[in-house]
This record gives sequence, structure tokens and C-alpha cells, in this order.
Amino acid sequence: MARKDPGAVITRATVEHVELLTPMFDGYRRFYGQPSDPEGARRFLLERLERDESVVFLAMEGEAPVGFTQLYPSFSSVSAKRVWILNDLFVVPEARQRGIASALLDRAERLAVETRAKGLELKTARDNPAQHLYERKGWRRDEAFHHYSLGV
Repeated sequence: MARKDPGAVITRATVEHVELLTPMFDGYRRFYGQPSDPEGARRFLLERLERDESVVFLAMEGEAPVGFTQLYPSFSSVSAKRVWILNDLFVVPEARQRGIASALLDRAERLAVETRAKGLELKTARDNPAQHLYERKGWRRDEAFHHYSLGV
């Protein structure tokens, strides 16, 4: 299968991009079963960017925002290196299957290289169809470790 040209420009988002990101971030949250909350989404993104707590890459086609990915920094004590958590990846429905998600993943990988990170990690819903894309891009499912969480 030939690589699709996304026709999108990917840039690192700043606080000036929050209004463009908000509808997509709200859509991403709705995809995962959360109620729509555009103001809460806007506030969350603004705080992450103002505090430099995440890196967001924004995909634009002309003046239209068509996708984003958000990464959070973490660290590996064992390797004594940074690890980037790819927490969010979203492409608007009308722009899917055009290579935009792949281009966003490529940009995230470049960030990891630029920051000399150990690598990237993500977790996703078991029924998320993007798993096929991740695996095509070289991501491997962790078979060695269990994932645990504790709600507080």
C-alpha cells in the first residue's frame, strides 16, 4: 500500500492555538465516553500549555485544524532517560484515512529523538482501531508487564 500524503502541516501548538484545539480535544474526550465540556477542554489544554506540562502537535490543512497529538514527559529510572507518553491522538472524522494520524505519530517520534528520550509509550482502548496503525509504525504491545492503576 502506498504511503498517503496527509496534505497537512504539523506544528507544535502554543497557547495561541487553544481555540483551534478545543473542539477536537472535546471530540477526543467524547470518543472515550466523556460528556461534552468545551470550556473544561479549553481550560485543561490552556493549563497544560501555559505550564509547559505537555507537548501538543497540531495538524492543519490550510486554515482548518484536522488533528492533534498530546504528549506528556515522564522518566525511566532504570534507563535514566526521558520517556514521552503519547496520551492523545485524534483526527477529525472527515479527515481520517488520509495519513494525518501517521504524520502526527512521525512528529511525536521525532520529538523523542530530538530530546534523546528512551522512546514513546501509549495505552489505548482494546477496541481502538488505531492499534493497526501503531503496529504498522513499529509500536509493540507490551507482553512483559501488567498495567495497574489506582483511582483516588
